[in-house]
Amino acid sequence: MLIVHAADLHLDSPMLGLARYDGAPTSRLRLATRHAFTALIDQCLELDARLLLLAGDLYDGDWRDYTTGLFFLGELARLADSGCRVLFIRGNHDAQSRITRELRLPEHVQEFDCKHPESKCFEDLGIAVHGQGFARAAVTEDLAAAYPDPVPGLLNIGLLHTSLGGRPGHEPYAPCSQQRLEDLGYDYWALGHVHQREVVSAAPYIVYPGNLQGRHARETGEKGATLLESEGGRIQRVEPLVLDVVRWSNVEVQLEEVSVLDDALERVEVALTGARQAAEDRLLAARVTLTGASPLHAVLAADSDRMLAEVRLIAGALDDVWIEKLRVETRERVELEARAAEDDLLAQVARAFDLAAADPEMLADLGAQLGDLRQKLPTELRQGPEALRLDDEATLVRALGEAKQVVLARLLQREG
Repeated sequence: MLIVHAADLHLDSPMLGLARYDGAPTSRLRLATRHAFTALIDQCLELDARLLLLAGDLYDGDWRDYTTGLFFLGELARLADSGCRVLFIRGNHDAQSRITRELRLPEHVQEFDCKHPESKCFEDLGIAVHGQGFARAAVTEDLAAAYPDPVPGLLNIGLLHTSLGGRPGHEPYAPCSQQRLEDLGYDYWALGHVHQREVVSAAPYIVYPGNLQGRHARETGEKGATLLESEGGRIQRVEPLVLDVVRWSNVEVQLEEVSVLDDALERVEVALTGARQAAEDRLLAARVTLTGASPLHAVLAADSDRMLAEVRLIAGALDDVWIEKLRVETRERVELEARAAEDDLLAQVARAFDLAAADPEMLADLGAQLGDLRQKLPTELRQGPEALRLDDEATLVRALGEAKQVVLARLLQREG
């Protein structure tokens, strides 16, 4: 018997920030979460899955209208005649307190209560599923502490939206320990909330399937769901189902010792071609990063816009490749520190940047000066994963470092 476990669908995620990208395939990116969900339902039908488990964050906040909910239920309706049941819980993004509109669920789709854990038993499948959804967005208590004992004689599965013991980049919602989950004695824990696939444990299975579709450059690589096969009341195998329709990728291009621009562009083309092949028939959304000690550093840092245009020309010649961003993180072949003891303009400028980056008071003053600027930025630059955090010390230090490279590169050009 086959069971599919998915989480973090984030249907109709607003994809903040797309407006600032000239030439972005906006419609394909905005519809990616829907198309990935359609692919999930297609797989359930093709595999003749008996159960689909959705571990929270089906939506990305309240619906603007009913179309998001209608799409979700319309896709699930395709499973009705196949006999595949659907069970879901709410997470922090689609908590009961956040969704103001409701649609009646079809008979083969069931939601778990948000006030207390409950069990749903399917004697014909030999399965018991235990779960509880989020009543509000910020759940800080350990929901798993109240989950019931396993049902004897059945395959027991726990459905939970949780940060577990904590995961970088994710809010610590419904925290619990791995030991807590193990002690409950279930055969499989179907988790949600963390967007990176992770098999936390195989005895018992504790699995994050990751999100169904990457939505920005921090959600790279294969995305999808998890397939589990059970036989005789035991889990026989667990494996990923790759379902994303847009593949986000960080493409690093090493320019160590490269001194000719055409050679650098050739390396970019090779790297993008490899990433395109790895994405197979999906749209590749690539962030290209140029690295290494390179004689071209001054040229690249001083005129990154030209390099971005060249990289986009390369991408245009490839099928289904979009360049989300170009980062120039090369450095001078001769380290600038070697000139720090000198007293010329270059050394003075370098020291001024370094002193500012190392002084908390100067950073705080810089952040305050930029505060008014931040309020004038468009929404897509103030919200979302790529928002400009002008009040964050690490962001200011990084910005100073980038500014230092641009200024020194231009001084070196003049010096040359």
